[in-house]
Amino acid sequence: MDLQLLLARVLGIATIIVLVLRMRLDAFVALLIAALVTGLVAGQPVLDIVSAITTGFGNTLASIGIVIGLGVGIGKILEVSGAADAPALAFLRVFGHGREPWAMGSVGALVSIPVFWDSGYVIMNPLARSIARVKQAGYVTLALALGCGMTLTHHLVPPTPGPLAVAGILGTDLGALILGGLVFTVLLLPVVIFYAKWIGPQPESRGEEHVRAAVYGTVAPAGVGRDSRAAGAGLQEGPRDGLDDEAAQGPTADPSYDLGEPPAGAKPHKVGALVASLPLLVPLLLIILNTVTGAIDQNAQGVIGGDEYEPSSWVVPFAFIGNPVVALIIGMVLALYVLLPRWTPRNKAHGWFADAAASAGLILLITGAGGALGQVLRSSGVGDALAEAIASTPLPAFLVPFLVATLVRIAQGSGTVAMITAASVSAPLVTTLGIDPLVAALACTAGSMVFSYFNDSYFWVVTRFTGLQGTDALRGWSGITTAVWAGSIPLLFIADLILG
Repeated sequence: MDLQLLLARVLGIATIIVLVLRMRLDAFVALLIAALVTGLVAGQPVLDIVSAITTGFGNTLASIGIVIGLGVGIGKILEVSGAADAPALAFLRVFGHGREPWAMGSVGALVSIPVFWDSGYVIMNPLARSIARVKQAGYVTLALALGCGMTLTHHLVPPTPGPLAVAGILGTDLGALILGGLVFTVLLLPVVIFYAKWIGPQPESRGEEHVRAAVYGTVAPAGVGRDSRAAGAGLQEGPRDGLDDEAAQGPTADPSYDLGEPPAGAKPHKVGALVASLPLLVPLLLIILNTVTGAIDQNAQGVIGGDEYEPSSWVVPFAFIGNPVVALIIGMVLALYVLLPRWTPRNKAHGWFADAAASAGLILLITGAGGALGQVLRSSGVGDALAEAIASTPLPAFLVPFLVATLVRIAQGSGTVAMITAASVSAPLVTTLGIDPLVAALACTAGSMVFSYFNDSYFWVVTRFTGLQGTDALRGWSGITTAVWAGSIPLLFIADLILG
């Protein structure tokens, strides 16, 4: 590999890490500066660098920006409506007594698809505490299973923003990535449960005293809502008589806090598990149906993966409703009209959309900046040089995005930034080396799960709620995230054998 181009690539990644860790600049600006550094060191004309940045930014947001905005909006409605509780309680009933860690891991994986994982953990953690209080044991195990179940889908399954961004940068079919991410989630969930059950009992008696008292003894004042309970991990709703009653009631919250005061005589607002799942389940099924019908049609025409493919007339309706934009618009309408009671004020709904837009804004900027960096890599020749260097080694090409995501995650803590950076670096390799885009996307997302620790905000959410400290926090939470990262490596090799 040409030394100048190698230096451009190394300095580009180093720029991101140094700026995020040592400067006041956000990842968005760091990615743009890294694109400038890469192009300049590679010897690209300065005006061409700027053109590549704006082109890459625009093309990436054109393919994925609307989808990220809609996905975040659906998640916000699920969060504020309390609809995430119903599927969680249904999982508990299905798994039954003695399998609570499996239920909590599955609940975490389900809730974290539409809801940001930190918010999802705050919402679902009282359920883990309630079960542990009834059993008088096992809170750390349940909390770790819940948290890492959320880690899986947060990193692997769209419409979580990180995987959506990766799909946009790499050109991966969204339906295929949903299916692939779900398969990885199902196969990695046993790793989560077995690790949680193995490590959980060890720090149980060494956790922070106020957390142990909150889980196993302390009663909070009546009427504490979800947000006030989240603000103080030591507060907890009152005790219940048994697990069946617990599962029947679940996490308590004041419904008027989020949804508005019901009119006199109105029935309490309740959402069943099936109805609560519709705003997420319907769009996912429509997107997958689009992918499946398109693959069948391409196979019939003998143009699988070809640019000359034109959908047959029978496929067009599926392609329309299964387009991610249309599918998520349907999901948003369902969220508004099946999850929220009729008395919810319009201004509250508008406020939630504003909150969701604020959450999505930075993600959109980082995603676009990642696309800009990828375009500079392609236009400057750095991507082609990297591909040639990899092709001359026995290293499987799909390990490049996996290792880049791993390095960036350890260095700066954000899984989303790590997978977007990895996708940007590896985008030129997808076409040059013939890496399957789905394998490349899974490598980016799986590599970003590694070793969540002090520079990761979610590390503090889990450990503070769980009461883990010092080495217990590292062995418990950092260890379980590293276990699923390691477990994904053989799955990537298998995926590459099948799809590569």
